[in-house]
Amino acid sequence: MTPTPSERPAGATEIHLAHTAELDTATLKAARILLYDVFDDMTAEDWEHSLGGLHALVHEGGELIGHAAVVQRRLLHNGRALRCGYVEGVGVRADRRGQGHGAAMMDALEQVIHNAYDLGALGAADEAATFYAARGWQLWRGPSSALTPDGVQRTPEEDGALHVLATSAPLDLEGELTCDWREGDVW
Repeated sequence: MTPTPSERPAGATEIHLAHTAELDTATLKAARILLYDVFDDMTAEDWEHSLGGLHALVHEGGELIGHAAVVQRRLLHNGRALRCGYVEGVGVRADRRGQGHGAAMMDALEQVIHNAYDLGALGAADEAATFYAARGWQLWRGPSSALTPDGVQRTPEEDGALHVLATSAPLDLEGELTCDWREGDVW
């Protein structure tokens, strides 16, 4: 649990977990700016994918230095539609990386995933794969696809970049994993 403000040392890093609906316009704007600074290829659709779920926010001295979100998606696997906690928009300001902020945000989101979803999933850049593997996320080794308006379409460009966090659903890491449709990057 996150300490209350009176329990935190002055100037300490503060982690806050909140639903999109609870965040004010200024906080959402700061999170969006942070992610655009962290990711060179960030798009409006990428930002939209981070909305509608729970956000883990890291503040230091009142300034936002880290953001991560978990949103609900449906993934199809082994003939079942699974409720998935899908992780989006994980980023820490460049000058604050390597200090445990990403791990602290993921601790909060993984607790939500374990308690509320059939599995967790995320798409990881090559440089982040080791971070997630060390946390217990497993590389999906089977084929990936998306349930598009034109039916199920393979997404081979995502193969080797998808990671899952097992919770309650039995998973065959060699089997097919199909995500629900959305604009922009489907995974």
